[in-house]
Amino acid sequence: MEWIPTSGRELPRYSGIKTFFRLPIANNKNEDFDVGIFGVPFDGGTSYRPGCRFAPSLVRECSSLGRGFHWSRGYSIFEKLKIADLGDCSTVPIDLEQTYQKIENYVLELLSFNKKFLSVGGDHSITLPILRALKKHLKVPINLIHFDAHLDTYPAAWGCEYHHGSFLRHAIEEGLIECKNSIQIGVRGPLAGSDDLLFVQKHQLKSFTIDDIRNKSIDEFVNLLPTFINGPTYITYDIDVLDPSCAPGTGTPVVGGLTTFEVQKIFRGLKIKNLVGGDVVEILPAYDFSQITALAGLDALFEMLSLLAINK
Repeated sequence: MEWIPTSGRELPRYSGIKTFFRLPIANNKNEDFDVGIFGVPFDGGTSYRPGCRFAPSLVRECSSLGRGFHWSRGYSIFEKLKIADLGDCSTVPIDLEQTYQKIENYVLELLSFNKKFLSVGGDHSITLPILRALKKHLKVPINLIHFDAHLDTYPAAWGCEYHHGSFLRHAIEEGLIECKNSIQIGVRGPLAGSDDLLFVQKHQLKSFTIDDIRNKSIDEFVNLLPTFINGPTYITYDIDVLDPSCAPGTGTPVVGGLTTFEVQKIFRGLKIKNLVGGDVVEILPAYDFSQITALAGLDALFEMLSLLAINK
């Protein structure tokens, strides 16, 4: 199998069967690709606007415009990596517990073949079973780079422990991530109350707020980012880290966020020795005017693939 995209100069980009970046589909997880991209069409953990279960299909459609050469880095991801579309992970739309188990099993199977991966949600609750699978396979806590407007360490809601705003609290309580080597980027208010900060402060998770970023130049901020040398690292990218002007299609938008250019600069400043995977979550097609949110998610996928390609 030749793991390269269908050329837009042979088959126009608006035509053909839609796959991530127009890449071939892998029918089995043990084929000879390096990185698999798969969808997780689930929004059963959503607390406000539902509908991000439809995001994988939209991102596939928009990724027809995806190209491989990274102008800033000077290489093509498709020359360095064999990348495949793996289709979608099976989910149960009305049952979060069953969906969690399906996601965990899916990722564990990928890891058993030594594959790296990116996923497209779905709401942010899907990250928890992915982290569970990584911890189970790798036997060590994961360094987490968390792009988000929200802390996602919130308590139970309506008597439900598991939802898209609590994935990180559970990940920390279950020992899935290494807090001292993990960061949050882009978090901002308002909060329900000051007690929302207590959990993060207790576990000494480093949170870079939008003020931390904007009170200096973007290059100065990037120079403050830690280098992730020791241990496996995972990136979770909630599209609402962006300002709603850049990403209107999301379930819980918060004004005053990052721009797509600032996010690109941050991605290009990250130094990660062992990136094992990542996800893009919370894209909501029904609110996505002109597909600008899905295109922003696509760009985040491209930057993560570029990071995976560095050590290849």
